[in-house]
Amino acid sequence: MVETQERFTLFHLLEYLFTLVGLLLFLLDIALDIWTVVSFYQDGAYVYMAVMIFLLLGSSVLLQVFSWLWYSDSLDKIKTKVETFAKRRSLIKPFHFLQLGVYLRYAGVIETSTRDVCHHTNSFTEDMAMYMNQDFQMLRLFETFSESAPQLTLMMSIILQRGELELITAEVIPSLTSVAMYHRSMRIYLPEKHKMSWISTGIYFLWNLLVIIPRVTALALFCSVLPCYIIAHFLSLWMLLVLVAWSQKTDYMEHRGWEWLFRAAVGLIWYFCWFNITRKRIKLKMVLYYIFMAVDTVMLLGFWCWMVFEYAGCWSSLNPYVVIPTLLGLYVIGILVKMIYYRCFHPNGDREKITEPTEGKYRRAAAYDMDTDLTPEDAAAAPAQPLTGVLKRSRTMAANFYF
Repeated sequence: MVETQERFTLFHLLEYLFTLVGLLLFLLDIALDIWTVVSFYQDGAYVYMAVMIFLLLGSSVLLQVFSWLWYSDSLDKIKTKVETFAKRRSLIKPFHFLQLGVYLRYAGVIETSTRDVCHHTNSFTEDMAMYMNQDFQMLRLFETFSESAPQLTLMMSIILQRGELELITAEVIPSLTSVAMYHRSMRIYLPEKHKMSWISTGIYFLWNLLVIIPRVTALALFCSVLPCYIIAHFLSLWMLLVLVAWSQKTDYMEHRGWEWLFRAAVGLIWYFCWFNITRKRIKLKMVLYYIFMAVDTVMLLGFWCWMVFEYAGCWSSLNPYVVIPTLLGLYVIGILVKMIYYRCFHPNGDREKITEPTEGKYRRAAAYDMDTDLTPEDAAAAPAQPLTGVLKRSRTMAANFYF
C-alpha cells in the first residue's frame, strides 16, 4: 500500500513539474512574440511586423472564439476556484473580449494540478477538471498550427533571405510542446495498468517533429524565393483540406454553424501535420494524406530548386543537392517512427486497454472512468445518456485518438 502511494505521489509530482514547464514555455512564447514584433519595428521591417501581428491577432481571436463557445456550454460544470470566481463576477466574457480567456483556462489547470500534488489526490478522475483540461489542450494544439508553425515559416524564410541566423526562431521549442501536452492529456482515458509511458510521449513528439520540420522548411524555402505565391498556395490547399474535413461529417461542436469553424481549424493543422478527426478507414486516409503532402512538399522544394538554379539567389548558403534529400529523408524517418509508435506504444482502440466510456461508475457518458473496470457488456447494458458540451467533445477526442 505504501509503495503504491509512493508511486502515485511520484507520478503526480512528475505530471505537475511537466505542467509547470509547460506554463514557463507558454510564457516564454509570449515574451518571444513581443520581442519579435519589437525587433521588426526597430529594424524598420514593417511588412514583416505587420505579418507577425496579423498571425498573432488571427490566432488569438480564433482561440478566444473557441474558448468562449466551449465555456458557454459548460459554465455549470466549472469546478476550479479561479474559474468559478470569474463566472460569479461575470468576467468570463470580458476576459475573452480582452483576449485573456486562454490564460484563465491555464490558471484553472495550474490550480487543479497544484491541489493534486499538495493533497495527494487525482482531481482529473473525480470531477469535470479533466474534461475542461481537454478543451485547453485542444486550444493549445490550435495555437501551435495557427500561430507558431506559420511564425516559424516566416522566420525561416527571413533567415534564408538575409543569410543571418536569428535567435527569434527559438520560439519553436515552447510552441511544439503542446503536441506532447496533448498526448499526455489523452492518458487519463486509460486504466491504470495500461498508462502511456513518458517514452511513448517522447516518441509521439519525435515523429510529429520529424514530419513537421521538413514541411515547414519546404514552405520557408518556397517563401524565400516566391513570397507572393505562398498565400495562394496556402489558401488553395487550406480550402481543399477544409472540404475534406467537411466530407468526414465531423460532429465536434454543439451547433452546425460553428462546426465549420472547427473544420477550418482542422484544415490549418492538416496544412502542417496529420490530425485524426474520424474513426472510419483511418489507415487509408493517413496513407493518402502523407502521399499528398509528400507530393506537395516535393513540388515546393522543386520550385525553390528551380529558382536557385535560375537566379543563383540561395546557392551560396544552401545546396539543393543536400537540402532536398535531407528533408525528404527526415520526412520518411518521421513516418517510420510514427509506425513504430502505433505498433509498440499506442493502444489502437484495444478494448483490453481502454475502458468503456462511462460517466461515474454505472452509466455512459464522455470519459473513460478510472475508478472502475466495467466490462463492455455491463457498459452496453447501462442506459445511454445524451452527450453534450464538454462531455461530447471529450468523448470524441478520446475515441478519435485511440481508434
